[in-house]
Amino acid sequence: MPIDASTRRRRRGGCLVTIALLVLGLVLGVWGVDRHLVPALTPEMCTVEIGDQSTTLAPEQAENAATIAAVGVRRGLPQRAVTIALATALQESKLRNLDHGDRDSLGLFQQRPSQGWGTPAQLQDPVYATEAFYDHLVRVRDYRDLPLTVVAQKVQRSGFPDAYARHEERATLLSTAFTGREPAAVTCSLGDPEARSSTAEIRAALEAQLGVSPAASGDRITGVVASPQLAWATASWAVAHADSTGITEVTVADRTWSRGHTARATRWATGPDTGARSVTISTTP
Repeated sequence: MPIDASTRRRRRGGCLVTIALLVLGLVLGVWGVDRHLVPALTPEMCTVEIGDQSTTLAPEQAENAATIAAVGVRRGLPQRAVTIALATALQESKLRNLDHGDRDSLGLFQQRPSQGWGTPAQLQDPVYATEAFYDHLVRVRDYRDLPLTVVAQKVQRSGFPDAYARHEERATLLSTAFTGREPAAVTCSLGDPEARSSTAEIRAALEAQLGVSPAASGDRITGVVASPQLAWATASWAVAHADSTGITEVTVADRTWSRGHTARATRWATGPDTGARSVTISTTP
């Protein structure tokens, strides 16, 4: 039976609607993948970049590097001491707080309870372990001038005395960033927070590790610190601790880091100038 013109028009219209629905479904599907699946598949990582030098760290590694540097800054130690500590931790644990090691070695520096470094619980506390390392380091005469691997070996007494040297360049980059000597050098690409610390808890950690005491109110921490370098050390610490604390935004001077998954989202964007020594940390959902 011949198909009349009106039937053909209806079928053609139905095909166009079907095609439109398919296109809409494809667009929504791509948007959904981009919005939900792509972030889920993107690895969380932190980047330290100064000039043409850069290195990447897992969030746990960045947090431990920031803690090691912060304790050094609070103690008034030179950058060289922080570099030696970071190179040692890179060699001993890859900047991870290990609960195991050779014989009874534990923690960031693989210190041994049986050798008088502390109890197992103490050595698994990154702040305690770092303090213990610095206590031994400053007893090494001329540690600022001796080769890094020589100093580290005097502290650690490792079976591989020359191994620390291979980490010196990377440790220097990290110490420059985390002591605040280079502005806006630390960024982290992170998903939505899975854990969220209170601003009072974050403030207490900043005071214990870095020695700064900003004010905590609601979901914000604000303060003016002693110098621009200390402001950037504080900001770098906050970015590196964002994964475990739920920090979503950090502002210092006229620069802001915002939590996100893309390089564009997490770069230190320019914004209102709040003063070279002013730092704001936010945990806003």
